[in-house]
Amino acid sequence: MALLRLVPDNTKFRFMWLRSVSFPLSIVLVIASIALFVTVGLNYGIDFKGGTIVEIKTEGAADIGKIRTDLGTLNLGDVQVQQFGGEDEVLIRVEEQPGGELAQQAVVGKIRTLFAEDGYDFRRVEVVGPRVSGELAQAGAIAVAASLLAILFYIWFRFEWQFAVGAILTTANDVIITVGLFVVLQLDFSLSSIAAVLTIIGYSLNDTVVVYDRIRENLRKYKKMDLPDLLDLSINQTLSRTVLTSVTTLLALISLYVFGGEVIQSFTLAMIFGILIGTYSSIFLAAPFLIILKLRTGGTSGDEEGEASSGDTAAAQGT
Repeated sequence: MALLRLVPDNTKFRFMWLRSVSFPLSIVLVIASIALFVTVGLNYGIDFKGGTIVEIKTEGAADIGKIRTDLGTLNLGDVQVQQFGGEDEVLIRVEEQPGGELAQQAVVGKIRTLFAEDGYDFRRVEVVGPRVSGELAQAGAIAVAASLLAILFYIWFRFEWQFAVGAILTTANDVIITVGLFVVLQLDFSLSSIAAVLTIIGYSLNDTVVVYDRIRENLRKYKKMDLPDLLDLSINQTLSRTVLTSVTTLLALISLYVFGGEVIQSFTLAMIFGILIGTYSSIFLAAPFLIILKLRTGGTSGDEEGEASSGDTAAAQGT
């Protein structure tokens, strides 16, 4: 187990002292992300902009690179090519073309002509209109909002209201900054991007709740300890778990980004960034929010008897 210990035991980092830096930094990043979202906007994929979907079956294993190169000669704008089902099945997505329905039908004709000599079997052709894409965008926004609302009520019920508000603010910070990454890099924002955001919410929340649970335990145990010192103690006690979880998750995501191909690169890049920002926020934002929200010391509701003495407090702090 010692080989897997990335953080030594009994660390005594003063995280609360850094809140004077972490809070302004996060505020700047959040404001910048919102400003970029409003002024520049996201690079919406076919799922939200509309377009044409063509499913083909090739003779033998499909050469995805060649198909993508051939389609590039048609100058159709954003074109996505990915394996779909078996190794001889390919899904082609083409962004909506200007000119209405006739323009979309013309796209299908161009693709059929392009691959006519290759003997490909056209198994499915669908046109995703702007109305459908609008409904997808609305459903995605509702999914994110509903998940945040459910988190608020659960943590409020499980802990206290300060923990619930702190978790929501921390998670919102992660989501907004991750969306800012999509805007800055102009990554393709599709339904898979919504899935990435929801996954980041779950990861960030899980990491935050681990820290909060230890804070609640220490509130019961060290009732006379100053809140900043207690928060530092709690974060240090969970630091090894936080770092190990983040590193192992990042190793898997980096492998996906390097070897997974172009189709999932936007998804995995967003996940990598989300894990990093989620780890940062669970350490440098989640606990400091409790100071701003004036979490009361002296224990939480339903505390057990056995208040720690001031000597125990000093021992816990390592002072």
